[in-house]
Amino acid sequence: MKNRRGFTLLELMVVIAVIAIGTAVASLALRDSGASALAREADRLAALLESARAQSRAAGVPITWRATATGFAWDGLPPGGPPLPTHWLDTRTRTVGNAALRLGPDPIIDAQAVVLLGAAGDGAATLEVVSDGLRPFEVR
Repeated sequence: MKNRRGFTLLELMVVIAVIAIGTAVASLALRDSGASALAREADRLAALLESARAQSRAAGVPITWRATATGFAWDGLPPGGPPLPTHWLDTRTRTVGNAALRLGPDPIIDAQAVVLLGAAGDGAATLEVVSDGLRPFEVR
């Protein structure tokens, strides 16, 4: 019998499959951090706006959210209620425009939206946190 040299087709296919699986796992693990940070900020803001909206309805007082140079502020929070954060988790997050959101105390509010802008290095990604006034705030 002759000495065989080289790899069989099956061995080559197994190696290619292992490389493909490794590449897929690495690409999922290396998700765009700027886009995911902006998505986290938008989800967090939607939850905070809903929390403030609930506090407004419970206390019967209007609460206003507004963007500031370093984050955001809440006007009219009832005393004794849980404090709400006033900063972004990612300091590069900004809002487009400076419109304030009125969050109650009525169960139906005006349709409102906040546009969040990611860091400049992320290709200026944007997300909207919106409510039609009846449904909860959501990220688009």
